[in-house]
Amino acid sequence: MSKAGEIRVIALGLIRNGDRIFLSEGYDPVKQETFYRALGGGVDFGETSYAALEREFQEEIQAELKNIKYLGCIENLFTFNGRQGHEIIQLYQCDFADSKFYQLESLVFSESPHHKHRALWIDIYRLKSGEFRLVPEVFFEYL
Repeated sequence: MSKAGEIRVIALGLIRNGDRIFLSEGYDPVKQETFYRALGGGVDFGETSYAALEREFQEEIQAELKNIKYLGCIENLFTFNGRQGHEIIQLYQCDFADSKFYQLESLVFSESPHHKHRALWIDIYRLKSGEFRLVPEVFFEYL
């Protein structure tokens, strides 16, 4: 998480399989709301967003990516856990190199010893209907 008043640069990977998309589940305790977003994470100083994307998938779920294609840049202003956030998202479309990831219902991964997250396949129509909340909503333009 970035410090207050800081703009964070992140790289996220949009992985699609037919009508499903692979997303990470998040929860905002202040809003008491579950939300979903593409996997990825922060770009380190001196690292390209492409390299950060590959590193984050490797670190978080031990997955290698292929067919990585740059989609665009999204500026995202949001409130999470009662705090204002500002991030610049470098968005990529990609595929899993290992087909086993397409067979999974869901998996649990840790960003740190105290934070466990779930990643899962969600049907796009369930996101578009509002049953599941996709963030940021501008992601719909890329689906």
